[in-house]
Amino acid sequence: MSIVAQSRKVLGRAWKFALNSVLPASCLLCHDRCEEGMLCAACRDDLPLLGANACPRCAEPGTGGLTCGHCQKQPPHFDRAWASWRYEHPVDRLIQAFKYQGQLGLAPLFAEGLARQLAPLADQWDAIVPLPLHGERMGERGFNQSLELGKHLGRLLNLPILSQVCQRTRATTAQAELPIDKRHANVRGAFHCTTALDGQRLLLLDDVLTTGATLSECARTLKLHGARQVDVGVIARTCHH
Repeated sequence: MSIVAQSRKVLGRAWKFALNSVLPASCLLCHDRCEEGMLCAACRDDLPLLGANACPRCAEPGTGGLTCGHCQKQPPHFDRAWASWRYEHPVDRLIQAFKYQGQLGLAPLFAEGLARQLAPLADQWDAIVPLPLHGERMGERGFNQSLELGKHLGRLLNLPILSQVCQRTRATTAQAELPIDKRHANVRGAFHCTTALDGQRLLLLDDVLTTGATLSECARTLKLHGARQVDVGVIARTCHH
């Protein structure tokens, strides 16, 4: 994509964001009037919660709160994971609007969902690390959805955001385009830390957890550079059962 085309794309998004901020609010799902935010209260209440019976290591639902078989055999490099909702309708639609259509007004809703679970644990972390985007993907999208989520969650949990300590060093194929058995190899060596982390306890953020391959590789990199603990928070968890 040329520089001119990229500039037009970014300006188009900026105009869309400006319109979204001044037009009367209507619910993205049912289109009724919203008093605040981008969803009405009824639609917010109907979002499919993940529930408390998930694997504590990877947030796989339906394990009765016990560690799932996959994590027992091949544990990820992150230590624990939390997700607010199941990645199913209409949460999948909302995340796609957030990520691909620039509906950044959804970030407070997503952050509040995570904060309900994580606020009692906030003193267990020193900082939040948004999963980094490669520069090429950042240029196409115009923003990092994990950073936008982190800005709001950081305020709610009173935690600093470390958005520069880890970089994505190569543009990988989108994980969603690959079969599950190819995803770990796709992201191997894709991250690099720019500073020593000296025993820090970190909360790593992303939008969706499916296989956990990308988050696990990033957590591995953070630990190689000194992080003592890396936990994961995501908006939604894909359900395999």
